Amino acid sequence: MKIFTAAQIRECDAYTIQASGLNSGELMERAANKCVDWIRINFPKETLFVILCGTGNNGGDGLAIARLLHHRSFGVKAFLLKFGNELSKDCQSNLERLKRIDEQLVTIVEPDTYITDLPPHIVIIDAILGTGLSRPADGWVGKFITQINKMTNRKVAIDMPSGLAADVIPDKESPVLVADDTLTFQFYKRTFLHQESSVFAGNLQILDIGLDKTFINNAHTQYRVIDRDVIMSLYKPREPFAHKGTFGSALIAGGSYGKIGAICLSSRAALRAGTGLVTALVPQCGYEIVQTAVPEAMCLTSGKESLQAISDWEKFSAIGIGPGMGTGEDSVKALSTFLEASMHPLVLDADALNIIAAHHELLGKLPKGSVLTPHPKEFARMFGENTNSMIQVDNARIQAMRYNVNIVLKGHHTAVITTEGECWYNITGNSGMATGGAGDVLTGIITGLLAQGYAPHEAAIMGVYLHGLAGDLGAKELSQEALIAGDIIDYLGKAFLTLGNGSNGTA
Repeated sequence: MKIFTAAQIRECDAYTIQASGLNSGELMERAANKCVDWIRINFPKETLFVILCGTGNNGGDGLAIARLLHHRSFGVKAFLLKFGNELSKDCQSNLERLKRIDEQLVTIVEPDTYITDLPPHIVIIDAILGTGLSRPADGWVGKFITQINKMTNRKVAIDMPSGLAADVIPDKESPVLVADDTLTFQFYKRTFLHQESSVFAGNLQILDIGLDKTFINNAHTQYRVIDRDVIMSLYKPREPFAHKGTFGSALIAGGSYGKIGAICLSSRAALRAGTGLVTALVPQCGYEIVQTAVPEAMCLTSGKESLQAISDWEKFSAIGIGPGMGTGEDSVKALSTFLEASMHPLVLDADALNIIAAHHELLGKLPKGSVLTPHPKEFARMFGENTNSMIQVDNARIQAMRYNVNIVLKGHHTAVITTEGECWYNITGNSGMATGGAGDVLTGIITGLLAQGYAPHEAAIMGVYLHGLAGDLGAKELSQEALIAGDIIDYLGKAFLTLGNGSNGTA
């Protein structure tokens, strides 16, 4: 799914109106009906609603929703905040339609007037400010939003929580309505996918209002969401006469005294991801551990308590390096050797990234197309601090293009940045995956997919999706609290089963 800017969404609306023969009011009616359909499913008939409306098209949505809820016998009252000189055309039209039914259904709220005595069982629907917001809410409207936030009523935002822009993260001081649910139209907005701003949206629902597919398919954007359709376009079902050599050989390199578990997790994950052959390269102190914990993997050793490079590693079809390897002198030399000698993309994680952060000259040695998997702090150590996570993602786009690498910037909505600067947000996963070793599992999955012939960016996109989906499936049965990294590996099989029937991939 593409992610469009607020300006592109307006263009898509206009294109849809022109191409379909609708007028803007009819498109607004379509959106309002979708909202009401959701409300009817999620609230009992006796629910009472107060709809807060602005003077623009978001307010028009709110007034149309008030009329439609009234027609469906819900108790509803609209309040129109008079903060502009005039109403938008469609807002004015919907105000007149609502008044013709019953003037008591809407009240005009004059400036510097507030709603303070609303009973807590009444649901507040927020339609004050929409995607057209170009600056922080201030003055009376800002204070009004702050006052509404103090109320304990359930709050449902239409398209955007008021005060939240589609394309930028708000300043901490900016008033933004905190919604329990947000009903947004057609597309994810970037602010829904970042930690600082997603908290305002609550439970997010994407409502398809039938915007024109021609515009959507042809309009360019660098930002997308990884959904099942994307994964199915990448997925390579197994052929019935394939053998283990068909599915590549992966080398997982890393580990040090006290940190061999990281390599065990990565190796098991690479196997569960479908790799034909997996070899763990660890220092001597980890040999018995790997052989015992991951009997399906082969094991090579180099070094005593920290990793050293080997000479015949180019025979592997994919290499992941970094988990648990430490940042000592031997590890630095080993990583430098891998980077200088490799003719193929590598997957780099954990201490490999920490070494690069301390030795920036190694950035220039990264093999083209390599996959770096930093969490935000590791990224900051390599490429500098940023003021918020959206700016960090855009910095990652610059660095990915600069060094010709793919960057998997881990987080609740992990962003996969390709060498072309495309940004793919992942929407699988949950906070139960914030547990030690989860990143090592992701390294193994991506390395395993790379070994099987997926292009580096494909392995990264598919890897984060399956990693998150396995975490979701595990949390559903075990709880988020009890989820550990090994569970993510154990549920990879069920994650793959969602892509097909488990044998030849047919749905």
